[in-house]
Amino acid sequence: MIAESTRVSRVEAAGTAVEIAEAGNGPTLLFLHGGHPSGRLDPKARFMEALASGVRIVAPTHPGFGTTAAPPQLTTVDDLAYLYLDLIEALNLRDVILAGASLGGWIAAEMAIKSTERLSRLVLIDAVGIKPGDRESRDIADIYAVTDKQLAGIAYADPPKMARDTRTLPEEELILMARSRETTGRYAWSPYMHNPKLKARLHRIHIPALVLWGDSDGITTPDYGRAYAEAIPAARFAVIENAGHFPHLEQPNATARHILDFIAET
Repeated sequence: MIAESTRVSRVEAAGTAVEIAEAGNGPTLLFLHGGHPSGRLDPKARFMEALASGVRIVAPTHPGFGTTAAPPQLTTVDDLAYLYLDLIEALNLRDVILAGASLGGWIAAEMAIKSTERLSRLVLIDAVGIKPGDRESRDIADIYAVTDKQLAGIAYADPPKMARDTRTLPEEELILMARSRETTGRYAWSPYMHNPKLKARLHRIHIPALVLWGDSDGITTPDYGRAYAEAIPAARFAVIENAGHFPHLEQPNATARHILDFIAET
């Protein structure tokens, strides 16, 4: 079982301690998790198990999520992008497959426009981070302006199956969820969930890229994903059926298969 072989450790990158989970063997895939409501990638998750059948996964927990501290100097997604570029160097990783979901996809895109020297491929899963519409258009749903039930309705294709009942969760879990929501706001509040300059810089990404999107994503629709893919020169776009904003959680096997096939084909 992958849960038994997962290795969790802390590594220092540019003076910041980063908690990472590792599993599997093969080419290295650095996976950057999303923000609220996923919090972090569970080392026991089916998605990690499915991916680890073909790659070595290195999955850091963003500072401020989980039980990790958020150093005062880290306040933006740009800061996290440089942190993970430093982490790749600290671990002496090369030919890295960089993958990110939601907030993690935004971080991954910001990393790739800065440098692809140590990267071989890019995978974005329902990433936020760009503003494809005009100033009057809401491209990204406001997750802070809705109830938990309403958020589940736009985040998942099958809310009853995926949403967690906060009334029955232990206090430790509620604290983790609250930290996730707070820390997402810390990094992505203003401008809300995007960098106004990112879309125009995506042309700098000249490695093969896969943009995956849940067909029922109500936070960032598939059209948002298509706009992302169209802005990256070597990108292909694919839809995951019966999935919302977190297809790696809702359809872990299908999402992992898309990624592993992409790696094999490129």
